[in-house]
Amino acid sequence: MGRITTSLASALSAVPLLFSQVFGAPTDVNHVTQRWENPIADGWYADPDGLRFGDEYWVYATISIAFDDQTYFDAFSSPDLVHWTPHPKVFSADNSNWAEKWFWAPCTIERNGKYYFFYTANNPIANEGNAGIGVAVADTPAGPFNDLIDRPIVDRHYNGGNAMDQQVFIDDDGTYYLIWGGSRVSISPLSEDMKSIEDWADGSGPKDITPNEGFGEGSFMLKHNGKYYFMWSEGPYGEPSYRVAYAMSDSLTGPFDRIGLILSTTDVADGPGHHSVFKDHDGKYYIVYHRRIIGDNVADHRVIAIDRFYFNEDGTIKPVVMT
Repeated sequence: MGRITTSLASALSAVPLLFSQVFGAPTDVNHVTQRWENPIADGWYADPDGLRFGDEYWVYATISIAFDDQTYFDAFSSPDLVHWTPHPKVFSADNSNWAEKWFWAPCTIERNGKYYFFYTANNPIANEGNAGIGVAVADTPAGPFNDLIDRPIVDRHYNGGNAMDQQVFIDDDGTYYLIWGGSRVSISPLSEDMKSIEDWADGSGPKDITPNEGFGEGSFMLKHNGKYYFMWSEGPYGEPSYRVAYAMSDSLTGPFDRIGLILSTTDVADGPGHHSVFKDHDGKYYIVYHRRIIGDNVADHRVIAIDRFYFNEDGTIKPVVMT
């Protein structure tokens, strides 16, 4: 069902209390002159990966439908975080050497002039080999992306965690890392050619960086003022208890002790989670995440929202105000 139908769009227009709430956003690289509305796109979408490439903002998303029908990803681009252009099927099963369905959790990164698209596919929970995390490549952020290798880059469980929900994190020294996992979370350096994970300098394999409590899925690492902020989603994704928590550490590999919540259900939206964080041209932080409409109890009826993301003076993260 990837896009909202005419009848469904009409139904959604009847819930202005949610969709007409808006907040300030830049319409060019320097000034806040217009306002945008959440959700930012029509359709059921989840697990948004938001980032900036040059003068454009991009959001890549899971198609929020039945797992067996999840065979492609859509993306959206904007010059100003207000006006969004859809890019259908930037990657699909037709462009893969192994992935067929269960397409989740896109993550896109630029390296050496190429754009790399990491994704989860098939059944990563089964731990049966031909499932897990794949990587595709393209010359532009719009794709089309094609598989870089003919197999998953991570095809098994490590440290007791599923091969899913990956993020590529770049540290200050320019090293690229892959962070991934469901139930537990692992981290490994990425090879220069982006085709494999590598052992650590001490010869060890993927390191377990699971927080001391609460971790479920949807990892996201951010470095700010020398601190590592590890964020994740908790609870069943289709229920109001779905939420985002975080921890802080002086080390990339932790330990990460849970501090508190960033996102949780309010009277604005239900079950917010599986997010990413990015900066605009002025260095302001934004969070992009999926959420559900209050009163809609269908688990896959998720939409994409963007809001401001702030730190307190002591370095902790302020709870996000959903709009």
